[in-house]
Amino acid sequence: MGMALITGASEGIGKELAHLFAAAGHDVILVARNRAKLEALAQTLITRHGIQANIIVKDLGHPQAADEIYHICQTEQWPIDYLVNNAGFGLLGSFVDTELATETDMIAVNVTALTQLTKRFLPHMVERRSGRILQVASLASFMPGPLMSVYYATKAYVLSFSEALQQELRGTGVTVTALCPGPTNTAFKHRANMNNPPHVEKSSLDVRHVAQAGYAGMMKGKTIVIPGFPYRTFVFLCRFLPRAWVSRFVHFNQKQRL
Repeated sequence: MGMALITGASEGIGKELAHLFAAAGHDVILVARNRAKLEALAQTLITRHGIQANIIVKDLGHPQAADEIYHICQTEQWPIDYLVNNAGFGLLGSFVDTELATETDMIAVNVTALTQLTKRFLPHMVERRSGRILQVASLASFMPGPLMSVYYATKAYVLSFSEALQQELRGTGVTVTALCPGPTNTAFKHRANMNNPPHVEKSSLDVRHVAQAGYAGMMKGKTIVIPGFPYRTFVFLCRFLPRAWVSRFVHFNQKQRL
């Protein structure tokens, strides 16, 4: 059935994607920082679905983490048929006040590690003429993000990178899909140090729905997946508005989350 490598698998979208892959009969390699959560998830997947589940405990903020993950997979002879670059985090606050170390770490996880893992595993997929890559981007990919400027910029990179690769890979049997969810009910807001006002909480997406949309879109080879009709409509409308207007709108909304 094929093997899936999933980063950020200990919770949220990554965890739900792990359940979806396992339910479909795929073996999984689960990557995250929290060993206890990974071990518990792996055991659940093995018991429930009878698949092979291995864990790799790594912090993708470390410069060598992506290469170490790749070498482990090569040593263990785990052929990666599906790569899910889900790990990532954000930070709310004015750029002049936020910590540079946190934002540097964010770039390392959201951009550098994602690029490195794609670079490592993609050639093997192309050689086999088969493979799927799911890059977890964000609704933030489509617009500037005052008060989360670095996070929005990293997700813009993920979207642009994914679209470009999808075009490069035409005819190879390999596809790249960017999953771009809006606010989702995960632990993301806690690490980002944000508070969601009632209207955001009310419109937040169910994490299982987001994972299912991403999984289905990846399997179909779609380039971009935006879960939820209201969010797809919002992205469509943003194309016709001046960027300055969109930036002001995002700024207004983000100030309510401080």
